[in-house]
Amino acid sequence: MNKTLRLLIPQWQGGNREQYFFGAKLLNWLAPESEDETVEVPVDKEPANNEMKDGIVAKDTLLKQYKKTFEILNEKNPDKIVVFGGDCSVELAPFGYLLEKYKNEKTAILWIDAHPDVTTTADNWKNFHAMVLASLLGGADKDIDNLVTTKVKPENVIFAGIDDSREFDRVVYKKYNFKNFTTEEFQKNGDKIVKELKNREIKNVIVHFDLDVLDLYEFNSQYFAEPEIFDKYKHEFPVGAKISTVSKLINDVNDNFNLIGLGITEHLPWAAIKLAKLLRELPLIK
Repeated sequence: MNKTLRLLIPQWQGGNREQYFFGAKLLNWLAPESEDETVEVPVDKEPANNEMKDGIVAKDTLLKQYKKTFEILNEKNPDKIVVFGGDCSVELAPFGYLLEKYKNEKTAILWIDAHPDVTTTADNWKNFHAMVLASLLGGADKDIDNLVTTKVKPENVIFAGIDDSREFDRVVYKKYNFKNFTTEEFQKNGDKIVKELKNREIKNVIVHFDLDVLDLYEFNSQYFAEPEIFDKYKHEFPVGAKISTVSKLINDVNDNFNLIGLGITEHLPWAAIKLAKLLRELPLIK
């Protein structure tokens, strides 16, 4: 019998936004109850250790938290993993663990996201949440890359939802020329992605689901809906996918392959964050 582990990883340092901590906690609370074990990975709440190192914000803190996550995974030894994040950088240890566990079987990563997260410091980027897939490929930062003992093969990565043409100019993206299904494409026919995975003779699939891929007019608890910038930049944001479309895609993958991992990231519930701040300011509550 397969053992599934739920991981709550409220890591925020990869995106350098403390709001990711709150978002992860709320995401875990919203998830349906399950008999599967849930383990929370301890993360630093204070920004004191967020200094830059080797071009990456909070690198030492991230390394410490990744090592702790690997310790938990090796102790629990799950067959399948659900991740509640946290910024996208939370995927490194769970996905790295699964790639190692299933290294003798053909395993793919389906990256459902508005961004490919294959940026490196060579692209003049400093927040690791935009580098995590590059690290799983072995091309981001050697110290973090080395934590992943079995890298994903570039031909086993498929993107869904990347609509920003600037992202295709990233060093790693240009190197491998990944297959991407735009939001418009997989909304019209999500079966294309299942067919692509079958054509590659994939057995196991790990799904990364960044909530910023969703239509922000249908779902605004995400990166692009930040109140202070939304009105100014809303015409530049990519067109997102409908919730029902993404749900169908992930369920279709589960029906046709061995779904061994599902990571849900970048939950930023802006209204709830503001309400929590208000409650902290009121008398008798504190």
